[in-house]
Amino acid sequence: MKKRLAIIGVISLLLVSACGPSNATDSRELPYEDWETITSEAEGTKVNLFMWGGDDGINRYVDDVVAPMLKEKNNIELNRVPLDTPEILQKLQTEKRAGKDKGTIDIVWINGENFKNAKENDLLAGPFTDKLPNFTKYYDTGSQAFQYDFGTETEGYEAPWGKVQFVFFYNSEKVKNPPSSFNELKAFMKEHPGKFTYPNPADFTGNAFLRHLLYAKSDSDLAQSDFDEGTAEKMGDEVWKELNDMKPFLWREGETYPATLTDLDKLYSQEEVWMTMGYNEARAEHLIKDGVFPESTKSFVLNDVGSIGNTHFLAIPFNSPNKEGALVAINELLSPEAQFEKVKPDYWGESSPISYEKLNEEWRNKFMSVGRGGSVLEPSILEETYRGELDTEYVEWLKENWIREVAESQ
Repeated sequence: MKKRLAIIGVISLLLVSACGPSNATDSRELPYEDWETITSEAEGTKVNLFMWGGDDGINRYVDDVVAPMLKEKNNIELNRVPLDTPEILQKLQTEKRAGKDKGTIDIVWINGENFKNAKENDLLAGPFTDKLPNFTKYYDTGSQAFQYDFGTETEGYEAPWGKVQFVFFYNSEKVKNPPSSFNELKAFMKEHPGKFTYPNPADFTGNAFLRHLLYAKSDSDLAQSDFDEGTAEKMGDEVWKELNDMKPFLWREGETYPATLTDLDKLYSQEEVWMTMGYNEARAEHLIKDGVFPESTKSFVLNDVGSIGNTHFLAIPFNSPNKEGALVAINELLSPEAQFEKVKPDYWGESSPISYEKLNEEWRNKFMSVGRGGSVLEPSILEETYRGELDTEYVEWLKENWIREVAESQ
């Protein structure tokens, strides 16, 4: 799957590079005109949205729901280009060094360490969220969840597209009593050897699994403190011990790990393992509906460890050739119409960062009436176990140290 996506990404890059967006404005700066002028200049243009393409439900949401909506309402053609975010940033970095002021990426789906890298290396166009009518009207613009992204101040460089929370998914026909604590998860592994594993922490989800273990070894709220290597090493000693203790009971006895969440999902769908995981409490719904996951799939969180949640964003690269189109497209992606379709389990099914309190009664009732599906936990359970995301430096620290402390250890 990864190889196929990479090939698709490269082909898409070539097509985008060859054709380029039509009617692009070639503006180096974000437009300063009023919204009416911006929408007028965006009309009839093409917008290239570069984003991770590893989830079929998310891809279909963009292609089948958002793109037609944008075409009908704004006469803008939305072109989704699947590519891993680090590769997108590498492309922008290369163009930056080459002095290429007119690129091919108009919008990038981003957050966490990628956002921090992009912002620190001047790969983004600048602050723009205050220009978006839908953001200022329907969102809590002062929310901490929008002000910081993995500890990095957003300062309007990115607009909130969605929010998710980490959960485990399990086959309820195989697992009658899902674990409710970390000790119970370890007991499950010993009772059912080979039926659990986690992705390599180079993968975002695998890294998130490890960040939960860091939380379990901390007596403070890590979301409210900056990265500290001494603290990380102290907690890490216990994390590495736990992970090494697990190894004999993991899939293939921990001699190898799924490279990505997609690989873990495949093992789960083939019933080689009985659990998978993910940073979206509702992502199993469309996979169940599509016959990828068993119908008996349910989800759980570990009450003692908690469930990390975060917001993900959309940003505009420094050399977007169609910044007017990018602004209008992002504004539409934040609209109640687009967010409502995203909450529904048919395609994406994740939570919305929109503020229900700012919606009119009709829209509020529509959002509240969405049935998210039988695999999705009650909001009260998710709320009770919510943990804020850690400083992004923990992500890289875990990725680097896990190789030496776990993967290469005997």
